[in-house]
Amino acid sequence: MAKIREEKGLHIMVQSFRSPGHGELARIGVAVCHGFTGSPVSMQSWSESLAEAGFAVNMPLLAGHGTSWQDLAKTPWEDWYRDFEAAYLELAARCDSVYVVGMSMGGALSLRVAALHPVAGVAVVNPGLTFGDPKAKYAGLLKYVLKSVPAIGNDMKLQGVSEGAYTRTPVAAVHQLSQLFSNTIELLPRVTAPTLVFRSTVDHVVPDSSIEVLKERIGSSELRIVPLENSYHVATMDNDAPLIFSQSADFFRRTL
Repeated sequence: MAKIREEKGLHIMVQSFRSPGHGELARIGVAVCHGFTGSPVSMQSWSESLAEAGFAVNMPLLAGHGTSWQDLAKTPWEDWYRDFEAAYLELAARCDSVYVVGMSMGGALSLRVAALHPVAGVAVVNPGLTFGDPKAKYAGLLKYVLKSVPAIGNDMKLQGVSEGAYTRTPVAAVHQLSQLFSNTIELLPRVTAPTLVFRSTVDHVVPDSSIEVLKERIGSSELRIVPLENSYHVATMDNDAPLIFSQSADFFRRTL
């Protein structure tokens, strides 16, 4: 699926990504998930890096994304999960082992897949499980009087790049996101696969409470948190991206 969105006068290609893999790693799959209001643009370089290394990769464009925030406002969280789970299942049908990878909301979706399926491992960047803005808890009521709020996208220390996120955040979708977070938190004890977390020391989107909840509730006996000193929230497009790409690939090879 490929779509073109216009952002600040620029045409941004928003598309899913798939690679069959090659060499000895072709039987190892990695399902990749982008974040809330964002697009596969934020995870494109990571996906390409994994594909170049030989892994089979499947990164979908989630429902309600890549078009308009009005579309996202009408999309239940179950549809986001359905799309990412389908990417995982496609890989599981042809690979010996499958890892799940996600950023922000994509991290929550990755953890939920890991709770419900036998994944080989989890690698997430600034995974979202809680909100920093206390008003988010009232999104279920606010959505009836407030359609959207300013965008949360493009939180990067590196200048001159864009993740292709929406220019507005629909409040109805924030309500759906809160339901996804609650559901995923309940399932965290069922996540037993090795888990690698990349965490920016400065993140203006996902609060530290998300990481604390993850550490308290995850069922995995192998949880490693790698600090990112030179990136903000969208670290996959920021200064620490090469570190994320190399350490995640090493993690996958080591846990095979």
